[in-house]
Amino acid sequence: GKLFRWPDLQHPAELKPLCECQSFGVADGPTVCCNPYHFSRLCGPESPPPPYSRLSPNDEQKPLDLSDSTLSYTETEATNSPNVTPRDFSDASTSPDAVKRSHWCNVAYWEHRTRVGRLYTVYEQSVSIFYDLPQGNGFCLGQLNLENRSETVRRTRSKIGYGILLSKEPDGVWAYNRSEHPIFVNSPTLDIPNCRTLIVRKVMPGYSIKVFDYEKSCLLQHAAELDYADGPYDPNSVRISFAKGWGPCYSRQFITSCPCWLEILLSNNR
Repeated sequence: GKLFRWPDLQHPAELKPLCECQSFGVADGPTVCCNPYHFSRLCGPESPPPPYSRLSPNDEQKPLDLSDSTLSYTETEATNSPNVTPRDFSDASTSPDAVKRSHWCNVAYWEHRTRVGRLYTVYEQSVSIFYDLPQGNGFCLGQLNLENRSETVRRTRSKIGYGILLSKEPDGVWAYNRSEHPIFVNSPTLDIPNCRTLIVRKVMPGYSIKVFDYEKSCLLQHAAELDYADGPYDPNSVRISFAKGWGPCYSRQFITSCPCWLEILLSNNR
């Protein structure tokens, strides 16, 4: 990993195996994968927030603090990537076999305040969401048409590239940024409880972040019921913006001001 991707890498615990690797989660297997592109770096915890903001727009990715127990990773059964042909953007959500299984999330793609295309239902344990991925299948944003796109949206769409890999794992839902530009994430389980400041995490290319923690979500939902949270609140919704951030530290105060973003609507079925 230090030789091919990250010269500043200090410890193996800074890395997370990707679920698409055939060696993923195989305990005591006959082989151990050492392909650096089958791993991602973990987003480290940030320093305590200043009075009015959580993340400076100029902040680069913080190094991982190995003492943070919340970033532990639980290995699971191996999940193999399907064999696909180049330019194969098949819609796995509509396959006959998929209908028989329960879905774990729906994905909506937005451009500013307009939802583009239909909801994409995810049945497999992982899904690629991308603009252009030469060898892969999943949710292809490049195929979604909309009349009269603004130049800002066109420029941002061109930065999505390979997009993200979204995976459901035993400890929660993970997002791996496989594009060449940062993504920005907001989630109920990334927020600080009882904090009024919106927390948006910046995830650099090649990094992974747990965008949703199931155990923490159960605790937060119970707390929300007790506190009677004011205003609209969806405890199972994750929002991801491509290339552009929003919140107190940015000119865009709301995610609906971002050119290209995703709404991940998680099912109650774990």
